[in-house]
Amino acid sequence: MTTRTRRTVTFGSAGTLVAATLIAGALAAPSASADVRAGQVPAKAAAAKDREAAGAAVAARRAAKKGISWKDCPEDWGIAKPIQCGWVTVPLDYAKPNGKQIKLAVDRIGNTGSKGERQGALLYNPGGPGASGLRFPTRVTTKNKLWEKTAKAYDFVGFEPRGVGHSTPISCVDPQEFVKAPKLDPVPDSAADKRAQRKLAAEYAQGCKERSGWMLPHMTTPNTARDLDVIRAALGEKKLNYLGVSYGTYLGAVYATLFPTHVRRMVFDSVVNPSTKKIWYEANLDQDVAFEIRLKDWMTWVAKYDSTFHLGDTVEKVQAQWTKLRATAKKDPLGGVVGPAELVSYFQSAPYYDSTWVSIATTWSKYVAGDPKPLIEAASPDLSDIAGNKASENSNAVYTAVECADAKWPTSWKKWDRDNTRIHKDHPFMTWANAWMNLPCATWPSKQHKPVEVKTGKGLPPTLIAQATRDAATPYPGGVELHKRLKGSRLITEKDAGSHGITNLENPCLNQRVDNYLLNGKLDSRDVTCTPHATPKP
Repeated sequence: MTTRTRRTVTFGSAGTLVAATLIAGALAAPSASADVRAGQVPAKAAAAKDREAAGAAVAARRAAKKGISWKDCPEDWGIAKPIQCGWVTVPLDYAKPNGKQIKLAVDRIGNTGSKGERQGALLYNPGGPGASGLRFPTRVTTKNKLWEKTAKAYDFVGFEPRGVGHSTPISCVDPQEFVKAPKLDPVPDSAADKRAQRKLAAEYAQGCKERSGWMLPHMTTPNTARDLDVIRAALGEKKLNYLGVSYGTYLGAVYATLFPTHVRRMVFDSVVNPSTKKIWYEANLDQDVAFEIRLKDWMTWVAKYDSTFHLGDTVEKVQAQWTKLRATAKKDPLGGVVGPAELVSYFQSAPYYDSTWVSIATTWSKYVAGDPKPLIEAASPDLSDIAGNKASENSNAVYTAVECADAKWPTSWKKWDRDNTRIHKDHPFMTWANAWMNLPCATWPSKQHKPVEVKTGKGLPPTLIAQATRDAATPYPGGVELHKRLKGSRLITEKDAGSHGITNLENPCLNQRVDNYLLNGKLDSRDVTCTPHATPKP
């Protein structure tokens, strides 16, 4: 539902850390028994929760004792010194902590300040589900100005969640087949078109079972949250400092629910709506509406700069150009490979990130002016990029596996058809493309769980939430919902902005508050509304 690499290129980042002797996992393990007494969960489910909680505590104690053996990162990971890499071992199934184990890849760079300035490790998840966080320490090596103050106090730690990248990766289809183009137009013209897409979705679900079936039952957000706690323990950290973006906010919210006493500081940026009614089917429908709104924001901007792009001086004229381009590619794919599906995949970056506004409008402008090559190259798969295609397929596999396993999805095709037909009518840009991407969940061959009821547990400290009002991938109500559920949290609203992932954008109103919270633990006495960050100029 959030940043995903099928949609965008990721919805969608030195010093020595002495291994602590603290048995970090010995902190009180959360128990489900209180919920049972309150009649909130059946006894059988509660017993399973208790086993998993106990298993997580066992795994954390083990990891705290073992620590992490830090070394220079493998050359083919593309992560240069002084960043170091290591491994953390976790149970595949937390109900069986002594059963099969899997390995997770982690990396880190030490805090840039003095020993006295150090406040611990700051862990990061960029979203997905399915995105890697291993780029996070490069914010230090590239001297990212927005993070200079925080880097003085914290080691920056990235990790790849279970199933992702080097962390016991899963797969659902041959990567080269996955990226081949052109794909079917996501907008169906007939019942036959819908049958063809349904067949592809069912085959994809079966492919996941055949290639990665042993992992699928365990590819859940709660398990990834437990993994996060084991990583915390392995780092020698008594409590967790965490920055989550997009899906990373849901991961953080589930962690805060399962391990409230293990949280020190937690920042949620561009929030997935944590309501159990939204995870995940309804959340995707909400996203379709928000994408259309944000697409119009970009087209309005393109029209404003018609003297540069020559795509139309009103949003209606720019929209007409898009309709024409899509129809042309449907009739005869550009360069033989770029059809409507590939165009949607390329153009959707504009509603995601306004940092792409200029480049996409420029490429489109060149096409209209008679030079189709830049658009074809930008929207086409690169079959020679074996590693990139493998990463793309893996990311989509994890995205599907986690969302399908986290919650029960509708199995009735009539419901999918009715809901998406209704929403497509006024929001045609993403609706059907999103539907087909998620449809494997309707025939998912593995167990689907009940989502965690995100809430404030005893001992949870104040947290910080940052949300743009016109965010397409994680619509604004998600931030409001999480704010309601986490007592003592503060919501920073970036008004009239819609970029996804706003803590890494320059906006002093927001940046200073994130710094103050992470460095001093201080939040405003009330929620804050910021004016938007600067809009791009061609």
